[in-house]
Amino acid sequence: MASMLANEAIAKPTNPLAPKPPHFAPKAKSIIFLYMDGGPASMDTFDPKPRLTKENGKPFGLKMEATQFNSRGNTLGSPWKFKNYGQAGIPISDLFPHVAKHADKLCVIRSMTSDFSEHTNGNYFLHTGFGQVGRPSMGSWVNYGLGTTNQNLPGFIVLNGGLIPPGGLGCFSNGFLPAAYQASIFKYGDKPIANIARTERTPELQQNKLKLLRTLDQGVVERMGRLDQIESAIANHELAYRMQSAVPELMDIKGETDATKQLYGLDASFKNTATFSRNCLIARRLVERGVRFIELTCPGGNGDRWDQHGGLKEGHTKNAKSVDQGIAALLEDLEARGLLDTTLLVWMGEFGRTPFAQGNNGRDHNPFGFSLWMAGGGVKGGMTYGATDEYGYKAVDKKLEIHDLHATMLHLLGMDHKKLTLRFSSRDMRLTDVHGEVIKDILA
Repeated sequence: MASMLANEAIAKPTNPLAPKPPHFAPKAKSIIFLYMDGGPASMDTFDPKPRLTKENGKPFGLKMEATQFNSRGNTLGSPWKFKNYGQAGIPISDLFPHVAKHADKLCVIRSMTSDFSEHTNGNYFLHTGFGQVGRPSMGSWVNYGLGTTNQNLPGFIVLNGGLIPPGGLGCFSNGFLPAAYQASIFKYGDKPIANIARTERTPELQQNKLKLLRTLDQGVVERMGRLDQIESAIANHELAYRMQSAVPELMDIKGETDATKQLYGLDASFKNTATFSRNCLIARRLVERGVRFIELTCPGGNGDRWDQHGGLKEGHTKNAKSVDQGIAALLEDLEARGLLDTTLLVWMGEFGRTPFAQGNNGRDHNPFGFSLWMAGGGVKGGMTYGATDEYGYKAVDKKLEIHDLHATMLHLLGMDHKKLTLRFSSRDMRLTDVHGEVIKDILA
């Protein structure tokens, strides 16, 4: 009897994406990660530095560290003005007129640091907590820890606006976690996934094919035991079948009101605004459907990421115009639907930019102190945390690491980052490795 029960258990693999209980009561149910590929300049966005304006064009007043291209010029003041917004009076630059209206929802962190100043390593570090390819992405860890409440859609979805970051799909990899936890990349448009449409003449024919696949896969499991590759293949076949109905319904926004479409700017004349805004709307629809982790990449087509080594004013203006309206609409829409309190939004790039010029009108990479913001999902709104020096160069107060961000994101989802582990390579591995502290001061 024991042998028979063991064989039956082997032949029926468990669902890797089944919902799992958190370690403790969560504040957030989903995360929307608004990835600003390339590294926005903090002193041009959310961390004003009057001294830069005062000393614009003069020799830089602090010791300069080595930079990516070692083209270190004079002090470069911000081309944009800042105003104070909301009851909290949070300074936000003229780059973000729409987001600025929601200042009291934002927790602006000004003291983040990174261990890397090069895009590929910085992206791996931001996404996986490790500066080289091969580790699981934060979205994969979330789904490994919690599963997903919607069995008809992947639990970790990347809405690709046109720019996959340096480092490629390794930024969204499952690493050493089971393959079922890797990201699903949705491209822009009404047909986000290739080869998902039904090609069989009848539903019965498709069901017969799927039945054959199940029989073959489970036969391998019975002979060889549990194999991640086989179990993940079974899970993916089943999920793909269910997605054939769920994905078209998700992407069909005809039922959204005209007011909602106008709020997001879906008819914007600037193509990148319309592209990113539509993905923001899809992100809201994914949250409504219970998807755990959603990442948005920046739209392509404007010639650059947030990576202005030259032409800072033109480049950052286009970058901000691409994302400002959609993000503001997402904040407003989530709040109106009662979803903001349980949805954590994170806005950031892999590092910041230097307060001194590269050439005459650009900024190089700066990992020593940069800004991000969080909103909703159990985070205090209308506040700033940490500080950089007078030039915006290095974090000098409440210095944070990427590991602290990851620990806090997991905490808000109800998970202890020290307990979310997988045994691999003879030790218990985790997203935060052996680092990370929850940023308790920003928790609501």
